[in-house]
Amino acid sequence: MAADLRPEITEELVRRLVAAQFPQYADLTVSKVEPGGNDNRTFRIGTRLLARLPSATGYVASVDKEHRWLPGLAAHLSIAIPAPVGLGAPGEGYPFPWSIYGWLDGVDLNAATSVDRPQLARDLARFIRSLHAVDATGGPMAGEHSFYRGASLLHYDAETREAPRFDRHAERIWDAALASEWPHPPVWFHGDIAPGNILISNARLSAMIDFGTSGVGDPACDLVIAWTFFTPEERAIFAAEVDLDDDTWARARGWALWKALITGDARVIGEVLD
Repeated sequence: MAADLRPEITEELVRRLVAAQFPQYADLTVSKVEPGGNDNRTFRIGTRLLARLPSATGYVASVDKEHRWLPGLAAHLSIAIPAPVGLGAPGEGYPFPWSIYGWLDGVDLNAATSVDRPQLARDLARFIRSLHAVDATGGPMAGEHSFYRGASLLHYDAETREAPRFDRHAERIWDAALASEWPHPPVWFHGDIAPGNILISNARLSAMIDFGTSGVGDPACDLVIAWTFFTPEERAIFAAEVDLDDDTWARARGWALWKALITGDARVIGEVLD
């Protein structure tokens, strides 16, 4: 991978980029969206558009991937996803391609003040099933562009085993996760179904954003939220609705364990090890 550039991304930079490349939007206000995310910086343009700019070299591959595949996915999914409006080019001192999307109403799950959590478990499972059911022919196979979401957990074996809280119990869970592979044709996965990428409106799931780690492969990585957000009771609802086999759930538990160990998230470690 190329050297990891991390440009400074400001409202003024985005105003210049929009004015130079999308003059039809030059008169619209530009305001930074908070929280802005890690992989991309997001800016609202007027009331119905947003700009997303990769924050570093490693996230650039997602730009073309989303523009190519999201329009086709959208027609088959149970909820809204981002709709590309324009593809920006490097310029004004910014070195990467970037995107304009339509604005999606709602607040992310972290900020939502009212959520029907059992219904969220059902709705999220239905979204995942609808995504996995989309024809994956020719889709981007899991790999570096998806940070190996959808691929084998072996990519993170050494990192997981070297984590400070990797004990014998964690080792049993990890080894069980490594003991199987997805035995079916590869399916579409989102790759980062996390509260910050889930939009809520009227207490219900309304949209899923940030398909930067999406691709085609093993869907186990899409189940991690079972431990990172849901209670055991909600997890059971989610699992029943998703309807995937025990081996896939073992790999999903491995994905949750890896992420919790490398981030030091004691609460999620406890949920996964319980």
